Amino acid sequence: MRWLSIVTCSAALLGGAIALPTQSAPVKKAKPLKHAAHAAESKHAAPPALLPDAFAGWVESGPAQKITDAAQADAANAAALKEYDFSDGLLNAYKRSGETLALRALRFHDASGAYGAYSFYRQNGWPKEDIGAGATSNHNRVLFWQGNTLVDANFSEIGPMSGSELRELAGGLPLPDGPAALPPPVLGNLPKDSLDPQTTHYALGPAGYTGAGGVLPADLVDFDRGAEAVTANYSLRSGPATLTVIDYPTPQLAAVQEAKIRAYIKAGNQAQPAWPKPLQDSDQASLEVRRSGPLVALVSGDAVPEESHKLLATVHFAVELTSIPQPTESEIAKTSKLLLGIAALVIVGGSAALLLGFFLGGGRALYRIARGRPASSVYEAEFIRIDLREDQPPAPAGVDRPHPKG
Repeated sequence: MRWLSIVTCSAALLGGAIALPTQSAPVKKAKPLKHAAHAAESKHAAPPALLPDAFAGWVESGPAQKITDAAQADAANAAALKEYDFSDGLLNAYKRSGETLALRALRFHDASGAYGAYSFYRQNGWPKEDIGAGATSNHNRVLFWQGNTLVDANFSEIGPMSGSELRELAGGLPLPDGPAALPPPVLGNLPKDSLDPQTTHYALGPAGYTGAGGVLPADLVDFDRGAEAVTANYSLRSGPATLTVIDYPTPQLAAVQEAKIRAYIKAGNQAQPAWPKPLQDSDQASLEVRRSGPLVALVSGDAVPEESHKLLATVHFAVELTSIPQPTESEIAKTSKLLLGIAALVIVGGSAALLLGFFLGGGRALYRIARGRPASSVYEAEFIRIDLREDQPPAPAGVDRPHPKG
């Protein structure tokens, strides 16, 4: 019975070993990083299609035009799109019952780039729409972003169902995973009270910052040092205010730039270069600069100094842990499930072998006991002995030599 148990256990282990190559998934290589906190798509993986052939009754009216360069997407703002790390895009036209719809989908290497481009194109005062991760509209034009994709939709005629149709489109857009799915962390440093969220503008370079109406000269922000800037409008009781928050890689760089910005504000009319229009239109008594860790904040606008100071004081740098979205099951989880499955298979196989050995071995023991013999052959008392010695003396006359036997 020992050999039967050994064979059964060996078969169970062999089955687990054979199942290993078929169940395990290949480990993906780490994706290269485009920014310090964002991952880019693998250069070997073909990106999924951006726009469908048909959706919500809309059917494409011609072949889609692929975009591989930022100048093809928007020649006038190609520099800003490159700063947001533009990857590729698609232009497609649709028709339905005499109506037309033109879509321009632009894909970036991460969600920060898509949000930055969305905030660049969105104008202050455009109403908010409930589409994707964020949306706005202007007459027949709807702009929204989802994941790392920005979509610019132009309807020939806007209708009551246009929003739900675009929501269906947004639900089918490919989404990034890992750090590439995270929005810009600097947005979390904007105070929420009195904030107009439709006025936030996120910039990664001078073209995007200046094009979105930045308050400071782009050279003074110094994007070459890896700075990221966000501006937003606040409706305070005494008047509107604009808050600019610049995020630098280290507190040391932030301290250097804070001193330069403070000296520039203090120079007033003597500043070089001359103040941009947003600074010229501000109440100089309300202009104030403050640093918190790697953040440099500037408040401008027409609010009274007390309210401007209070708004600026609410900007505080704090290290926060952000969970990275995982739309699909990670390789670590797959490997752990595989190992647990193998362990369960081995345990089940071993238990089956023990039970089989117990029942078969116990049945054999009962059978021997029923026949009046010991339970195991180990305790067998019967044996056969043969005397094969050849040097025995002859037996005396009249005496029979006993026949050797057991």
